[in-house]
Amino acid sequence: MAETEQPQIYLITPPEFELSVFPDTLARVLDSHPVACVRLALASRDEDRIARAADACREVTHARDVALVIESHLMLVERHGLDGVHLPDAGRSVRAARKELGEDAIVGCFCGTSRHDGMNAGEAGADYISFGPVGASPLDDGARVDMDVFDWWSKVIELPVVAEGALDLALVAQLTPMADFLAFGEEIWREEDPVAALGRFIAAMG
Repeated sequence: MAETEQPQIYLITPPEFELSVFPDTLARVLDSHPVACVRLALASRDEDRIARAADACREVTHARDVALVIESHLMLVERHGLDGVHLPDAGRSVRAARKELGEDAIVGCFCGTSRHDGMNAGEAGADYISFGPVGASPLDDGARVDMDVFDWWSKVIELPVVAEGALDLALVAQLTPMADFLAFGEEIWREEDPVAALGRFIAAMG
């Protein structure tokens, strides 16, 4: 990626949301800022709930030509007309997902803090690699991605890389020359005005 290019925006849904409210909030954000991809990442294991959320989010994203991928639930991709899957397993199921979904689907992979896992996932056919958390989060074990991973990846590997997890304005400014995508989830949804919150992050890219 050229040094002058800004990262694209990648949104991650909250782990839990009201179907009567969130799609409208998502639509407002997509109407206000350029977003490349949305990941449906519900914590629920209730397939009916996930399916209804997938349909609601797809209506919003596809009306705006924004890709929608779903975390983990491979079997729901084709059934609900989604664009692909995001796998959280450091590349172990990338080949199987590619075989199941075909060449046109997006297959992304979260590889934690491991450059080695990222390379393996790329060799297995992933369309992008995601590393995180970048910032400190009370929910993780304290492991954070070293900035050197993004610096090295941006110089050596052509496969797009996503930075995610506890991003703040300073980290966004630091990552802008190195990441192809910056992923925002709770960083914006927990704010009273997600549109304004995302605007602040975009401004921090310079």
